Amino acid sequence: MGEPLCQRLKAAPVLPARGKIKALWREELIERLFDAEAGERLAAHLTGHDASAALVAGILAHSPFLTQIMRRDPEGLLASLTTDPGERRDALLAGIAAFATPETATADLMRELRRFRQAMALLLALADIGGIWPVETVTAALSATADMAVKLASEHALHQAAGLGRIELPDANEPGKGSGLVVLALGKHGAGELNYSSDIDIVVFFDPEMAEAAGVGEPTSFFVKLTQQIARIIQERTPDGYVFRVDLRLRPDPGSTHVAVALPTAYAYYETVGQNWERAAMIKARPVAGDIELGRRFIADLAPFIWRKYFDFAAIADIHAMKRQIQSVKGFETLSLPGHNVKLGRGGIREIEFFVQTQQLVFGGRRPALRGPRTLDMLGELTKENWISPQARDELTESYCWLRTIEHRLQMRHDEQTQTLPTDAADLDAFARFCGYPSAKALGKDLEAHARRVEGHYALLFEDAPSLASEAGSLSFTGTENDPETLATLGKLGFRQPATAAETVRGWHFGRRAAVTSARAREVLTELTPALLVALGRTTDPDGALAHLDNAFVRMPAAVELLTLLRSHEALLQLFAEILGSAPRLAKVAALYPHVLDAVIDPAFSAPRHDAERVAQRVRAMVGTPPPSVEDGLDRMRDAVRQENFLVGARLLSGVINAEQAAQGYAAAAAASIRVAFDDTRAAFAADHGLVEGAEAVVLGMGRLGAGELTPSSDLDMMLLYDRPEDAEASDGKRPLDPVTWHVRFTQRLVAALTVPTRRGTLYQVDMRLRPAGNKSPAATQFGGFTAYHQGEAEIWEEMALTRARVVAGDAGLRDKVEAAIREILLRKRQPAKVAAAVTEMRALIAKEKGENDAWDLKLAAGGLTDLDFLAQFLVLAHGHDHPQLLARTTSGVFAAARDTGVIAAGEAERLAAAARFIGDVQLWQRFAMEEDFDAKAVPERVLRRIATAVGLPDAKVLKAELDERRAMVRGLFKQILGAAQKA
Repeated sequence: MGEPLCQRLKAAPVLPARGKIKALWREELIERLFDAEAGERLAAHLTGHDASAALVAGILAHSPFLTQIMRRDPEGLLASLTTDPGERRDALLAGIAAFATPETATADLMRELRRFRQAMALLLALADIGGIWPVETVTAALSATADMAVKLASEHALHQAAGLGRIELPDANEPGKGSGLVVLALGKHGAGELNYSSDIDIVVFFDPEMAEAAGVGEPTSFFVKLTQQIARIIQERTPDGYVFRVDLRLRPDPGSTHVAVALPTAYAYYETVGQNWERAAMIKARPVAGDIELGRRFIADLAPFIWRKYFDFAAIADIHAMKRQIQSVKGFETLSLPGHNVKLGRGGIREIEFFVQTQQLVFGGRRPALRGPRTLDMLGELTKENWISPQARDELTESYCWLRTIEHRLQMRHDEQTQTLPTDAADLDAFARFCGYPSAKALGKDLEAHARRVEGHYALLFEDAPSLASEAGSLSFTGTENDPETLATLGKLGFRQPATAAETVRGWHFGRRAAVTSARAREVLTELTPALLVALGRTTDPDGALAHLDNAFVRMPAAVELLTLLRSHEALLQLFAEILGSAPRLAKVAALYPHVLDAVIDPAFSAPRHDAERVAQRVRAMVGTPPPSVEDGLDRMRDAVRQENFLVGARLLSGVINAEQAAQGYAAAAAASIRVAFDDTRAAFAADHGLVEGAEAVVLGMGRLGAGELTPSSDLDMMLLYDRPEDAEASDGKRPLDPVTWHVRFTQRLVAALTVPTRRGTLYQVDMRLRPAGNKSPAATQFGGFTAYHQGEAEIWEEMALTRARVVAGDAGLRDKVEAAIREILLRKRQPAKVAAAVTEMRALIAKEKGENDAWDLKLAAGGLTDLDFLAQFLVLAHGHDHPQLLARTTSGVFAAARDTGVIAAGEAERLAAAARFIGDVQLWQRFAMEEDFDAKAVPERVLRRIATAVGLPDAKVLKAELDERRAMVRGLFKQILGAAQKA
């Protein structure tokens, strides 16, 4: 028999007035809490044992939780005081094990488990507070209590399932053996270091093949229900309380997996996307229920994941990232006793644990002695291996035990999972007395000494690590649950749905996006995340920007190139964030083709050159002269034009260029692609069919392409004109074609080069309906037929289209002839009244067929771009003969010329030109910001606000008012000018 607990007591809480111990236990403890019989036995014991009296009185004064247990079980209190604590512990464990049989009812087992846990909680508190057992013994006993609870609950659930015929147990005496069930304890439970009121972290796996051999029909469903039953037995609150709170979230990717995970799935997860924090967690993994041997084999098979072959110094950055994320808010820059967290705060328990675990991960692959689960044991091994000094070992051991003792006292008061000291002064003073200190000041002195010492050792390990705290506060995404401080930080940064944002980022670390599953990608992502989120928070829509990035990770094969680039260039990171928040088209391009960002870093980014000649030279250089093959040339051209368009958008977003210049840039890129496609397609076509001697061809750009005013989503309006000698014969190739067929097929091949999807995506949509007779005519138009058509058959609307036409590619000789012919057509003498009537009729027809009442359809709305374009085209056709200066192609340019020539009043011309620029700018930003049709009811307010600020207005309301006012003015002048012309 060992020595009774009462004879070994060394300490007790400090009471407000120690002289009142006897009165306090007699009055409060005996007379009010217990029945007469129990009270007499306690009185008899406590009267002769002052140390017991002091201990019980101190608990009564400071711990409502333990007081409640003593009230419920005075016999247990007496037994704990009068028995050797080790023997009492073993008797309690043996008693509950003997109680649980295959025939035990669930309700009975739940009741007895709860009483068992309470009896053990009281015993361990007495041994802990009384100074009999060191921290290691207390935590080991707490862990044994949890082991027993999980084991008995698991065996009970298996026996019940067997009784219902859902599984055949090979051995009823060892139901877990051969069942396929594996229950691992992780964290402090797995290490045998469980704290006083801790949750227990368990992970449940199952072997599908073993389960099927045991007669389980649907293993996943069976083990999920089994796990739920085990958790319910342990954690459900009943009139008798609960045993432990159960946390199942340390399983692989808990957000997308069942509570029970198949072993093959677990293997695959850990081998491919397992994170360093999960490696650290698995250091402490220990099978506690189910098939113990199978669990041991599973842990052994995971050794290559946990323990790297070479010294893994990269783990230091990742593990420290977790600590820095936690520390940025939960710890304090200056230690303050009230509200200090002894686990997560500066110099706390977590720093000691990370100090040990990090070095285990770094060196454990080559040093098997460093693979143990217990913190204090590993401090000793690190000393033996000469990784730390004996002084560091001794100081950290002492501080760890002291901090764990304070942690236990905090949890003993109300059975709460807390590590935070009270903030109320009186409460803090009372807590200090519970810990054996005369005052909070004395407690604070020791706390600061230990915290400073721990922090000093920890800092030496990570002295070169950069800070991951954001400018707004804590950003922690490790583990499986949302950190309240992180959610608060995300809210400060501007995220409207912080929990969704946190889950998105955590999903990246869990490997839910293939693009960020590589070790290098996750390492860079860990370092980049705070800065990335701050940058996203500065955009108009942080949530949308993050969602765009997440969707990009879905489409990307790998993200390490992009992430590394962003990490290395702060300005580029901010631009990329703005792209994600404001320009989904650009975001998609940058995500799928991160190399386009290279040009943004180039100093030339701030000195744009969007003229077609320079752009064509750059595109040609990327495509090659000639390209290696037709297919490769098409791919390269898509890459080149994509980069040019990306640069235009990035410069617009950065303020390097304005919307008008951006429209010119998009047009220059399109013209360059047509030039390169024209030359390469003709060379490839000629290789098969030869050339028609003396023939020439050009591509005529129409509409916005001709005017040099494209938007990011514009189609290319174009036609191909060719000329040939009268006596031209078939082409001279190995497969000759007559001149008409040659040019028609060449045109079709050219259109395909611009539109066909390749491995590198699509380029443009092409519309050729503006050629003479539209789709009824051949794809290629002979120049003679074109001029003849416009001499007699062409309608006014077709001549209107020519006001914007320009040659964008082809042979110089025919280009000159075509441009001269178009000039001649446009400068022909016409009756203004007839032109005005035709324009009015055409505008009314479009309004009838397509509508004009959608105020945000800036092309078709009354007073919108169509009104402006038609009015400018009227001026060219009606007055060009007398005023050739009107041949300006752009709408605003025509109005400027009309002002200079006096065709319309100067004030009206200036207002129209300004409206054309303003409405055109807004439309370009619309198409830049939205990939879909611009439906104002569905468009987020943030998008409208972004467009408003882009054109110099404060908000969407002012933008709408400005557009309405300008469109009303345009429609008024449209009717006025055309009406006056028809009356003249």
